[in-house]
Parts: sequence; structure tokens; C-alpha cells
Amino acid sequence: MAELRHSSSLGARATATSSPMKREHDKPPAAVKDDDDDDGRRHHFARDRDRPFWSNLVPFLSDDPRFSSQNSRISMILIGVVAFAGLISIFSIFHRLNAPYLCKKDGIVLHCPHVKESSSLWENPLSATTSWKPCAERRDGGNSDVPRENETNGYIFIHAEGGLNQQRIAICNAVAVAKIMNATLILPVLKQDQIWKDQTKFEDIFDVDHFIDYLKDDVRIVRDIPEWFTDKNELFTSIRRTVKNIPKYAPAQFYIDNVLPRIKEKKIMSLKPFVDRLGYDNVPQEINRLRCRVNYHALKFLPHIEQMADLLVSRMRNRTGSPNPYMALHLRFEKGMVGLSFCDFVGTRDEKVKMAEYRKKEWPRRFKNGSHLWQLALQKRKEGRCPLEPGEVAVILRAMGYPKETQIYVASGQVYGGQNRMAPLRNMFPNLVTKEELAVSDELTSFRKHVTSLAALDFLVCLKSDVFVMTHGGNFAKLIIGARRYMGHRQKSIKPDKGLMSKSFGDPYMGWATFVEDVVVTHQTRTGLPEETFPNYDLWENPLTPCMCKA
Repeated sequence: MAELRHSSSLGARATATSSPMKREHDKPPAAVKDDDDDDGRRHHFARDRDRPFWSNLVPFLSDDPRFSSQNSRISMILIGVVAFAGLISIFSIFHRLNAPYLCKKDGIVLHCPHVKESSSLWENPLSATTSWKPCAERRDGGNSDVPRENETNGYIFIHAEGGLNQQRIAICNAVAVAKIMNATLILPVLKQDQIWKDQTKFEDIFDVDHFIDYLKDDVRIVRDIPEWFTDKNELFTSIRRTVKNIPKYAPAQFYIDNVLPRIKEKKIMSLKPFVDRLGYDNVPQEINRLRCRVNYHALKFLPHIEQMADLLVSRMRNRTGSPNPYMALHLRFEKGMVGLSFCDFVGTRDEKVKMAEYRKKEWPRRFKNGSHLWQLALQKRKEGRCPLEPGEVAVILRAMGYPKETQIYVASGQVYGGQNRMAPLRNMFPNLVTKEELAVSDELTSFRKHVTSLAALDFLVCLKSDVFVMTHGGNFAKLIIGARRYMGHRQKSIKPDKGLMSKSFGDPYMGWATFVEDVVVTHQTRTGLPEETFPNYDLWENPLTPCMCKA
């Protein structure tokens, strides 16, 4: 598979009908036998091989007088058996010709004309999807326990930083922290940063009225800073109004002991930074359930975003002229992701030199003199911490059994390496499409004003796909997988085992059949079914324990 990995990553070598090189399976060494015995057996087998197969029936069909008394009866029985077997064979052949099946060519499962692929490619088994149901809407006690405005402990204000999905998590955490401290939450501001360079406001993406109304029995939320607080700039700039020492994944008790006293004193406080500033297994279960309530029920995209996403989904489901399932692929192979990973990828010498210069410029402390990076890259790949290349994704999907005709929606930024890097994936799966290709005329013009609204379209189209495939970690992928688990987990969400795949791609002696078996067996349990939680689990990817109940 080593050759496969390298060839699949170079567009010039990829062809539409390419398939991994077959290799003969390793044969066990022959057992040591006695020479005379072996010669005798060879003579015996050769003699039997030259004998016509019907000679075995001589005792029953010959004219020898010894058998003439039984000849007629036995002949009739044999003729009847042969005729019955023939009828069964004809029926079996007819059944196979009319039944849906998958065909194979060169060891690769392909989609034959007038043939349907197995439904197991697109859905988890029904029996595995009926044990759990979503229950984050359930509130302990069932009644509102939100105090009147003058009875809260004060106001908290946060900047939701990063991209759309990091902002989404920050908003969920802000509601939870307000609940922990019995505080009023000022509608979060979506912070503009250097990477995203976006000026989107909360109300440009989310339905504010629904957000406030849905959570009215949980937390008091106001749209703006209260009028009695006249110096609003102080809230953004003054260190006296900012809590900055909150550790990552802080427990609920930290907020009660360290943040709440300052809110009571100042009445309004800003919390920043606020990325991942609330833990999972060190907060009450009801607080985690509230975070799920915010994520899956309170945060709704604006109607025009939902409608455009539904239109794109409809087009994906009808690209063949009749209803068809589709796969959504979140491809994380942008230049920034490749650089930040500090992994080594197939490419020309010139590409590698330019990437080294880019890393040295962007991350000088990690780059140092570059001498340690090769060993670091090998270690990260073994541990499954490197993004999958487009060619590697294509080979994994083909090994899983997805045919060439599969309709694939690609959610990604600009792929590092451009069309050459995408060529192996596009050759194996030519029906790739992005939102820009699905949309017609100027349908996306209004969305280009806000980068996050374009990200919202990708989010919804991936969320509603029949199969979702992630290629690297990140908030987008884990939020999609978590939501699909919460909403029913019938549809597959595939999370490739990158550590095992790196070993397979690097094994020059592994044949295609063995690789297919490894891929299929490994990913039988990586299809988005609810999993038991563990210490420090990620609530956004696996909302099982606090947010789902036994059916």
C-alpha cells in the first residue's frame, strides 16, 4: 500500500480507472514430507486426474452382469437427482440476475449498470439506532426557575471568537456559565479576528427571538448592555471589567468561587478569552443538558439560510435524474491546516521547501531550526494526527465499497496543491460538487457578505447528508457528528482511523484484499452510533450521557 499512497497523492499519476496494485497473498511455507510418499501421491493423483469423471459411476452404469439387476433403478434415481439439481441452479441464476448486487473489477467494488449498492453503505442497522433517544429538552422540575431581573447576581458579556463552529460552542458555554452563576447573559458578540476577517453579528446568522424565547425558562438573556451602564467602551477595554484568568475546561466550582464574587461587586463583567473555558465531566449533568439544549434546539439559523441549504440538499438528492443518496465530505487540507499540522506529505521538492519557509514564518517557535521536524512528522502520522490527503480519502472510500458513481458534496476551503492534489479523488469519484457548483446564477451573492453564512450552508448540507465523512478533527466535524448522533444516528457519520490507515498505506507488502478487509472491519464501529462517555469526553461529538436517554 506504500506505492498506493504515493501514487494516489500525485495527480499526474492518477487515472479514472486506476486501482491499487494487486499482490499475491503470502503463502505459508510447505510442510516437510517424505520424498517416497510424495512421489507415490503424485503418481496416484496423476492417474486419477487422467481418468474421466464418469468412470466413478461405472459400478452403477456399466453392463457388467454383477450390477445388471440394479442398473435400471439406480439410473432412474441418478437422472432424477441431476434434473432436480438443474432446476435449482436455473432458479438461482434467474434470482441473481434480477436481484440487486455489487460487482467487482480488479478487486474494487464498483457500481454496475442497473445495480443498487447495499443499503448498509448508507445507513446504520435499525436495531442499533433504537436504543437511545434525544432528551435534552427535558428540564428537571419542569418549571421555570429564572429569577426576576433585579434578583440576578449581575450581567456577563463574552466575545465568541474564531469561526462559526467555535463561536457556536462559546455561545453554548456562555449560557451554561450564566446558569451556574445565576447571572443575566448579554447577547454574545461574534468577535472579528485576523483569520476569518468577518464582520458578522449574532443576528446576521442566528434567530435571536427564537434563541431568547426558547431559553426563557433557563437563563435570562438580554439583547444589549443595560442603559444604566453608560460607559460601554469600558466593558470592552477596561481590565477592571474583565475576568481573564479562567483556565481551559474549568469546573463549575471555579466560576462560583472566583468569578461570581467579582460579578456581584461590579454588576457587569466581561469574560475573555472564552474559548473552551468550561469542562464537561466536572460540571453538573443538568448544565451539560442545558448546553445540548442550546446547541440542538435554541440556536437556529435564519430562515433564508435554512431555505438555501434545503435547496442545495434537494439538488444533491436529484443529481442523477431520480432520487439518490449523497455523501458529504469535510476535506481539511487547506494550506494553513497542512502547515499547522507539521506533518509530511507527498509532493515535489519545491513544494516541501516552500512549506518549510511558510511554517518557519508562521510558527517560528515550533519550527526552530527544522532539524526535529522529520521525526515529529513520523510520530504524528503513526498516532493518526495528520490530515488525510484527498487521494488517501478516495482509496479508503473505495475500500469501504462506495462506487464510482457516488454523489459527493465537498465542504472545504481551498485545497493545498490545487487540482493536482484533488485529481486522485476526482478520478475515483468524479461526481464531486461544492456549494458554488450547485448554486445557480447569483444565489450566493448575499451570502458572500458574511463568511460565516457560507460556513452555515456547508454545515446544514453536511448535517442532512446520508453519509458524513470527516478527514481531520475540528469543531465543524465534531459538531456535525454529535448532532447526527443526537437526532437519531440512523445516518452514518464516518470517522476514519487515521492511525491504522497510516500503517496500511505505508505497508509495501499489503495487498488490496487485505487492505479492504482491514478498512471494513476497523470502521464497523466508527459510523456515528452513540458511545459510552469517558473522563474528559467531548460533549459536542458525543452527547450520549447527559443529553440522551434509553429509548
